[in-house]
Amino acid sequence: MSSAPPTIFSTTRRIAARRRIPQLQRRTNAARFVVEDIVSDMLERLAFLRHGPKQALVVGDWTGELARCLRQQRAEVHEADAADGFDEEQPFAAGSFDFVASVSSLDTVNDLPGALIHIRKALAPGGRAIASFVGAGSLPALRQIMLRADGDRPAARLHPQVDVRAGAQLLQRAGWADPVADSRTLAVSYRSLEQLAADLRAQGLGNVLASRTPPLGKAGLERARAAFTAAMDERGRVVETFEIVTLSGRHPSKNPD
Repeated sequence: MSSAPPTIFSTTRRIAARRRIPQLQRRTNAARFVVEDIVSDMLERLAFLRHGPKQALVVGDWTGELARCLRQQRAEVHEADAADGFDEEQPFAAGSFDFVASVSSLDTVNDLPGALIHIRKALAPGGRAIASFVGAGSLPALRQIMLRADGDRPAARLHPQVDVRAGAQLLQRAGWADPVADSRTLAVSYRSLEQLAADLRAQGLGNVLASRTPPLGKAGLERARAAFTAAMDERGRVVETFEIVTLSGRHPSKNPD
């Protein structure tokens, strides 16, 4: 009997973070660069592969842009999101789609292998899937700042992340055909720690860990601001990195189950 996966992320906090996105996006200059990059990349990959979906499932794209573009290509698109209580760790309708896109969503599921299996089973034979999310190597500046802010008692404030090698292994484990795992880097510069934190919240990338971390406190916040200032370059900015991991593949022509 296989053991249940550990509970790293809180479903309640995950849904709440996604539900806050529309309100935060109404603010002037609200960040959406992660999802915009992912959607643009997915459309480029589909064009390169000459894969024109007829029945598509789009998970997690709160902008609606990917679904809109696919509908322009005459695809029938079903949209789902954690904000609506959608759970990628539960089965999809088997064999229903010739394309499944997971947009900045799989990084906060507790059972990633199971979610990848469900995506593969949702595909019709030969159907393709692309999953992109913020992965290992992301937010190195913020991690160092938080370590300095916490001092001798560091707290788990940022998510554990999946790297390309682990992603490739998970695809093979989940039975995807022609599995490919790759990554790319987005570099964003900031003048303040507050703006960095605001960009994370606006894109649903804030802390949704199951274990509640202690509040930073006034003294900890001052240490964090001091660490941010110390990390500034000659332009008075801190360059933060977002590593986007993309997992892609297809359902085998013959069902392995």
